[in-house]
Amino acid sequence: MEEKPATDKDAKAAGAAGKNAAGKATPYEARRRRIFDIIQIGQVSDLPSRAFDFFIIAMILTNIAALFLRTFEELRPYSALFDTADIVTTAIFIVEYMLRLWTADILYPDDGPVRSRLHFMGSFNGLIDLLTILPMFFLNGFIAFRMLRVVRILRLFRINAYYDSFAVIRDVIIKKRNQLTSSLFIIFILMLASSLCIYSTEHEIQPEAFGNAFSGLWWSIATLLTIGYGDIYPVTGIGRLMGGITAILGVLTVAIPTGIISAGFVEEYTNVSNPFNDKALKLEEIIVNLDSSWTGRKLSSIERDSNIRILLVYRDGKRRYARANDVIRLDDVLVFERNDSGSDG
Repeated sequence: MEEKPATDKDAKAAGAAGKNAAGKATPYEARRRRIFDIIQIGQVSDLPSRAFDFFIIAMILTNIAALFLRTFEELRPYSALFDTADIVTTAIFIVEYMLRLWTADILYPDDGPVRSRLHFMGSFNGLIDLLTILPMFFLNGFIAFRMLRVVRILRLFRINAYYDSFAVIRDVIIKKRNQLTSSLFIIFILMLASSLCIYSTEHEIQPEAFGNAFSGLWWSIATLLTIGYGDIYPVTGIGRLMGGITAILGVLTVAIPTGIISAGFVEEYTNVSNPFNDKALKLEEIIVNLDSSWTGRKLSSIERDSNIRILLVYRDGKRRYARANDVIRLDDVLVFERNDSGSDG
């Protein structure tokens, strides 16, 4: 059959997708893709991308150092230097944020041009990037927002990559939320009860320290959590006895959520070491190459369209447990199980 020439309609559709009529990426789209690769967490083999990571780390450290050094009275003569460092580094963060917005549709290929950018702005990383910029303009008093830049260093150092440690913490808390809620409710009830009891025994002797039932709540928190600041304390015999009982109950009750979380971590890492629970699975492997349609797509989209379940992703020689929002890259090795029948990428 004779191949039909590309029509104007086809050319416009290809142009909207960043490709020419022959299906190849335009120079503009290729340049944008390269910028995306550079500003993402770099692979070891991609020198410009790794250099960009270390450059951003240097800017973050410079910004935080200026933030702390400007609080020293001895360094007051250098305040203009610190202000300049803050302005320059924040300007770099703004440029980086705009570049990430510009290439957001590559990060989220299943979304449209507008939706992908909104997706990035509402994502955890997008919010962190934005909140590190805002204090420069109208949230100058929110120092905690500036310290969020430290979170970016964790991301750039890949501390939570290839089995996301923060995701493990989140998963444990979600799975154990009912037990944690129950234990925290018990602690809350003990705080109220001990506050009321200490008020009844100490009010007459120390009316200024224990003026009402809620005034003993601060003492109750410090005692139950075994902090013991010592700013207010019982002086009567019964009050001291009650304080000792409250401290012992505090040790016992605070250990409950700690034990729940510890057990959750043991269960989670047991699942990690044996993720398939010794089931007889028929696993297959595929290498994502240049001809694959899976490149740049999310795992959830691939699983839905191909009717498979992706279990593992091998990237740069390291194993990564598959997550729905992971974006597949060139040369990734995927380990998957077919649900019924599916088509390979």
